[in-house]
Amino acid sequence: MDRLQAMRVFTRIVELGSFTRAADDLSLPRATLTHTIKRLEERVGAHLLQRTTRRVRPTRDGEVYYNHCVRLLADLDAVEADFREAAVVPKGRLRIDLASSLARKVLIPALPDFFARYPQIELDIGTSDRFIDLVQEGVDCVLRAGDLPDSTMVGRRVANLSQATVASADYVRRHGNPQTLADLHNGHVAVNWASPTTRRITPLEFVVGRRVREVVLPSPVTVSGTEAYVGCCEAGLGIAQFPRYRVEEALANGQLVELLPSMPPPSFPVSVLYQSQRQLPLRLRVFIDWVAEVIGAIR
Repeated sequence: MDRLQAMRVFTRIVELGSFTRAADDLSLPRATLTHTIKRLEERVGAHLLQRTTRRVRPTRDGEVYYNHCVRLLADLDAVEADFREAAVVPKGRLRIDLASSLARKVLIPALPDFFARYPQIELDIGTSDRFIDLVQEGVDCVLRAGDLPDSTMVGRRVANLSQATVASADYVRRHGNPQTLADLHNGHVAVNWASPTTRRITPLEFVVGRRVREVVLPSPVTVSGTEAYVGCCEAGLGIAQFPRYRVEEALANGQLVELLPSMPPPSFPVSVLYQSQRQLPLRLRVFIDWVAEVIGAIR
């Protein structure tokens, strides 16, 4: 016996005071209702309805059971209505983790636009550059820059950002402005970037023609956090490479100087990662589309 269906049958009989009227209302045979109530009373171990020649009324136990059924069915209907509405109107809570630099410089300033579009979505935002286990940590999606790690997550690339090779103005005064890749080996140093997950050092990369050339320079410092990477470069500790959006303000005010602009680093991929699902919740789909729109507008 379908217990929810039995509850609905029982409540309609009580409300209409008749098996026949309830059967018509539910488009079910009267015999089905009689059998359903018999099985229901057997399950709960109580006599729920009393019949008179004119009307069917609940017993005292039936009144208690009816009140519970009304509350349970109302809660169930409300939950189903919420899900039906969420399939049409994006709503609900999303837990996301964003690459720290992209969050602070690009996405968080644009959030007023997101909430204006989707006022019924709530965001729980974390910022990091480390690997996130979406299932274990209860995260709906993560935004990461760079090549994707091997994982069971689905990745959607949302942008390829242009990059620049930079150093502080003070560094250039002390070490000179290199004009060729060979010049880099004449007294220049780098701020080393180490992957937060593998600790592998990433060499400087330059696009020369159609080839990518790697250059490894001595380094006084190695970092694995975005803010530390920026800070060390601004402090004059060495050459570094960043997505252009991250340093355009410092380049404009002269704090940083672009080096070898004719041989820029390769573009920097940015992707959203999420769990493999047959159908993404609408709130997650619209968030990913919005991220792609905002980051795709970066030049």
